[in-house]
Amino acid sequence: MKAKEVRDLSIEELEKKIRDVSDELLQLRLRKQTGQVEAPHQLNLLRKDIARMNTILTQKKQAA
Repeated sequence: MKAKEVRDLSIEELEKKIRDVSDELLQLRLRKQTGQVEAPHQLNLLRKDIARMNTILTQKKQAA
């Protein structure tokens, strides 16, 4: 998810999206442990997306 797309979301939408992506990351980690991951690079992409969303969420909260 691009930073521009994340900035367009409200604070509540951002928090929900962070929870959803975190759950997806957890599921991917569990599948990796069992050897069922066909795209291991997704782990890094999801982690970076979560970090990006957390950064923008913090900026929005400070601005409010």
